[in-house]
Amino acid sequence: MTKFLPVILFTVLTNAAAQIMLKKGMTQVGGFGVDASIFDFVLRTGLNPWVFFGLATFVVSMASHLIVLSRVELSFAYPFLSLAFVAVTAYSYFALSENVGTERLIGIGLICLGTLFVARS
Repeated sequence: MTKFLPVILFTVLTNAAAQIMLKKGMTQVGGFGVDASIFDFVLRTGLNPWVFFGLATFVVSMASHLIVLSRVELSFAYPFLSLAFVAVTAYSYFALSENVGTERLIGIGLICLGTLFVARS
């Protein structure tokens, strides 16, 4: 199972990259508010290149995840997806200057510890 770790980690990183691109795109699009119709919101969202590439990256991530699922036990592979949370939080902190409090850091540590236990099993 560990020979598939590179594909599993690729899945994790593409999943995290997709989240980051979608965040960037939706920040540019803005929210759905009183001033805009649902049609305008959907059009702005659909035409935003960051949203498009974020969704495309999700497709790549899911394709690699399907490859993993065809070869690895689900109970081994699925917990690794939680590492996407770790990657997104690190990016959010360093690149977006988002606040990451002590409780979140403890949670991230527990996620990493849990994933390590799964990887060693």
